[in-house]
Order: sequence, then structure tokens, then C-alpha cells
Amino acid sequence: MHLQEITQASDFEKALPQLSWQTIQEAIASAREDYETVVGLEVHAQLKTASKAFASEETTYGQMPNTNISVVTLAHPGVLPRVNKKVFNYALRLGLACESEITRENVFARKNYFYPDLPKGYQITQDKTPICVGGKVYIQPKGATEEKAIRLVRIHLEEDAGKSMHIEGERDSFIDLNRAGVPLIEIVSEPDIRQVEEAYAYLTEIRKLVRYLDICDGNMEEGSLRCDVNVSIRKKGVETFGTRVEVKNLNSFSNVKRAMVFEFERQLYYALRGWTFIQETRTFDAPAGKTYALRSKESMNDYRYFPEPDLTPVIVDEHWIAQVQEKMPPLPRELYLKFTKEYSLSPYDAEVLTAEKETALYFEEVCQFTKNYKAAANWVSVNVKGYLNELMLTIDDFPIVPEKIAALINLIDAGKINHNIASKKVYPALLATPNKTALQIVQEENLLLEDNTEELQTLIQTTLAQFPDKVAAYRGGKKGLQGMFMGEIMKKTKGKADAKLVSKMLQEALNQSE
Repeated sequence: MHLQEITQASDFEKALPQLSWQTIQEAIASAREDYETVVGLEVHAQLKTASKAFASEETTYGQMPNTNISVVTLAHPGVLPRVNKKVFNYALRLGLACESEITRENVFARKNYFYPDLPKGYQITQDKTPICVGGKVYIQPKGATEEKAIRLVRIHLEEDAGKSMHIEGERDSFIDLNRAGVPLIEIVSEPDIRQVEEAYAYLTEIRKLVRYLDICDGNMEEGSLRCDVNVSIRKKGVETFGTRVEVKNLNSFSNVKRAMVFEFERQLYYALRGWTFIQETRTFDAPAGKTYALRSKESMNDYRYFPEPDLTPVIVDEHWIAQVQEKMPPLPRELYLKFTKEYSLSPYDAEVLTAEKETALYFEEVCQFTKNYKAAANWVSVNVKGYLNELMLTIDDFPIVPEKIAALINLIDAGKINHNIASKKVYPALLATPNKTALQIVQEENLLLEDNTEELQTLIQTTLAQFPDKVAAYRGGKKGLQGMFMGEIMKKTKGKADAKLVSKMLQEALNQSE
């Protein structure tokens, strides 16, 4: 075979036995800055319904194989599907969150394709009438100073296939049909992604959205969130898209990034050699970090779509949309903007706090009882989350209500206690006795800060008299000794003195002439 006839169906490293991998990398590196990656993502999210999309079986993950099945899933003759209304409610939530246009008349279709683990031999999906059209997802990749909107093509409903399991060395495969018929939404983006950081940010935002909306658990390791990546390359400044390939079923953010990098380098090398290649579907070998050809990419005609004859159209009216809109929770972007603009938190703090809806809402409630938003952010992201992570709990299990965390912060701000007492004595006591308030604990344990200036002045003078040589050294220029004096004084007060007041009075005493 002539080199110019080799396509991407063969791994490009194997196609060039006469060239070393180092030579290939050098060629790629020299042209890397002249090309860009063009990526569109197709994210499949399993919906958290109790039953399947068109049948009554359970959808619980982790059940014994082939136990969540019925005659409908097994495609027995004469059985009929029935639409699960909650599937539409969940899709509407996501569509509203992404500012999509909602389709009023929804017609399901049959996608004819060989699914070895879908007994019907076809998939019920949406073709001409996706539930949501257009929309956008806002991202801000790490290091970026501005948001970028990733446009959506569509969000549509469909059913999942079962799961085939292949054991190395065995001729036969095992099939588990528990997943067959589980409802999915497929979120298809425009090819607006150019960098791996953008893809990571986009997937992170999608997972946040489905979790905030409580429509999917977002666990990629369990397969409830999966991603197909459409990758092509083109010279920078060129508007025309190149030939794309689709890498299927990536089950981690890391694998999405690695597949994008590999495909960029593989396609770039083909471009540099002047080779052509066809549009195709590929799989990603995670241990090897490489993609391999599966089949040529099917066109829409190959699926022979036609309207599902056993399901009537589902009409989504304004009243239905209004009902869903009324129950929409706060969205991660809304809270992020509120935390950074209204509460003046750093982007990092806002990102940490909005990573999980429950944490964000807990912090938001703390802020209803205190105006020290930065302190509230620190307490929630460090103390509260630290406790939960250590014990592997969720914030629903956290014993201290937000109002009492805010009261603890307010005691510090009022000068009643310092942060050291709050974190090491009051906070642990609140965890042990959450029915008490911070003020009750402070009073019962006699933890109020000493603010008697006469007593503090006497204590400071006594301490300085103990270390005349250190005082002389300080006045001679060794200003770092102030910390030593502070430590001695705070030790004598058992940490109950107001550190700011002690520091001010100590500095005045040290600066006095002998």
C-alpha cells in the first residue's frame, strides 16, 4: 500500500515503521502553533427516575444482572411502550437552565441500528423534534478572565441500551439488560471548544447543572454521565471545518482530555503528510492513551429514522413549562455571580462553594445571618467541609445549622472571642452539642476575651521585665522579637486576650524610650 493511501483506520504510528516516535513528535511540535482543535461534545446523562423511560422496571444501579427487566424491555410480541412523564419534567429543567427553546409537539422516533444489548433491535429516541433546541452553557476555564458561551445544538430524550461485558480470552460475551430502557438526555454542543481546558470546564459545568437540577447523579465512573467527543483540526484563521472523527463513550474528564490531545496530534501528522482520512467512529484505549478505529461514521440515513408508531405525540404547553419553572432551584452560575459580585468573594472561593449545590445553599443561608461573607466562606469551605470529608458525610448530616455558624463568626467580629478560641474550643463544642449556641458555650466555658486594659498593661510590663536583653535587642532593630513577646503574653492569658488589642499595647510599650 502506498503511504498516501493510508487512512486513519490504521494507527498512524504503526503506519510508519521507518520513522521513530521522536521524529513524529518533532514534526508535530514544529507545526502545533499553526493549527487548532475544533471540538463538539455529546454528553449522555442518565435521568434519576425511579422507572425506565417507556416501562415500569426499576432503574437502581448495582442490582444483580438482568433483574430490572420486564416483557417490555425484552421486546416480547404485542407489548407497548408508555411515556414516563418525569422524563419530560427533567429535560425541561435542563432546557430552561440552558436558555433553550422548548419544543411544543414532541414526536418520538425509531432509530434502527444493531444494538446487541437492546432486544428490540432499535432505539426509541427523538429525531426531528428534540425537546430542547439551541441554548448555551457558560464556562470559565481555569486561568481565563472572562466567560465563554458554548452553544448547544439540541437536547433530546432517548433510552439507553444494555451493557455487554467481554472477558479476555472468552469467545462469548455477557449481556446485562438492567440498563436497557433507562432514560437518557443527550446534550449536543456546537463545535465551539478549542482547548482541553474548555472541554474540562464544559463537562464540569454540565455535571454541576444536572446535579443542581437533581436530574442525574453525574457519576461518570458508574456510567450515568458519558461523553462522545467529535474532533477535527484546521489551520488557525481558516473558517472551514476539517474532517471530524467521533471518539465514543469516554467515562472520565481525564480520558476526554487525553483523547483530544491524541486526536489533535494524530490528525495534525496526517495533515502534514498530506494524507486524507474519512469520517469515522473511534474508541479510546485508556491504558495506551490512544484512539483506534471502530467503524466508518454512519450518516443520518443509515439509521432509517421513522416516527415511533406506538407512542402518541407529547404536547408541552405553557402551563407545563410554568410549573417546571416555578420549581427550578438556584443555578450554579447564578450563585457564582452572586458570590463574586454581591459578596465580593474571589473566583476561587466562589468556585469551591458552588462545586456542590448543598454546600452553596448552606453558605447562602449562613450569609443571611452575617455580613462577613469572607469569613463565612472560610468557615464553610475549610471547617465545615473538612469535618464532612473526614467522616465521609454529606452536608445534610452536618449537625450545626447555618445560623449558629454565623453567630460564631459574629462573636469573633464583635471581639468577644478570637479565631483560635472559636476554631479550637467553641466549634468542637458546637459539633458535640449542636442544641447549644456559640454564646452559651463561650459563657459556660468562660472563654470571653480579656479586654481590661489595666490588667493587660500590667501583664505586658511584667513580661517585658522578664526579658530585658530581648527588649534591648528589639529596640536595637530586631523587630521580629515582637512575636516572641506576644506568645508569652497570650500564654499567660491562656489565649483569652484580644490579640489585636495586645499587639497594639505591646508595640506602644516596646517603642517607649527607656
